[in-house]
Amino acid sequence: MTFADLGLSQKVLSAVSDAGYTSPTPIQAGAIPHALAGKDILGIAQTGTGKTAAFVLPMITRLEKGRARARMPRTLILEPTRELAAQVEENFVKYGKNHRLTVALLIGGVSFDDQERKLERGADVLIATPGRLLDHFERGKLLLTGVEILVIDEADRMLDMGFIPDIERIAKLIPFTRQTLFFSATMPPEITKLTEQFLHAPVRVEVSRAASAGVNIVQRLVKSQPFDLDFTRRWT
Repeated sequence: MTFADLGLSQKVLSAVSDAGYTSPTPIQAGAIPHALAGKDILGIAQTGTGKTAAFVLPMITRLEKGRARARMPRTLILEPTRELAAQVEENFVKYGKNHRLTVALLIGGVSFDDQERKLERGADVLIATPGRLLDHFERGKLLLTGVEILVIDEADRMLDMGFIPDIERIAKLIPFTRQTLFFSATMPPEITKLTEQFLHAPVRVEVSRAASAGVNIVQRLVKSQPFDLDFTRRWT
């Protein structure tokens, strides 16, 4: 299977090819066609399986139609840390290079003013940590009624960091008719309950990370000298 078999747009396929990829990973092959069809996704996959591209690529394809409006993002991606949020932004830069999409990154440690200016210009894609997103909402700088696609990434880490109440609050601010893409490495009872609350007839895509040998391990054969029994006897 190649990326061309998944239904992605030619612009996205060109960017994927330029990045050096030809074949999708299992999570990408399982999730992308259903995401393009507008279905809710429950993706269970570890970090390192290519799951970020599993939602970034179909999202870019779907965003080719329409345009952003001031303070009303079209899509929302929630990440537990600013480092992960920044990595997702890098994916949009890499795979969206043939598009004119606007991306706003709302994370802590960055000036509110700079982020607000991006929101005022309009954002097709909003990537945020839950706390900073709610900060902007409470300041009246953000409306979520135009969100068409919601991505909740690393849900089990969100649980560990105590973000679930924030996510539940955010979900209530977004139209019920949205498409939701939900990703988690594990499925503890609290996360299962959350999926029942957020997802509608989801397609479940579960992928385990394949075990692999360490690529930086170098094996060498060392030839030792014959054991000198007489030498040992002389010194004992």
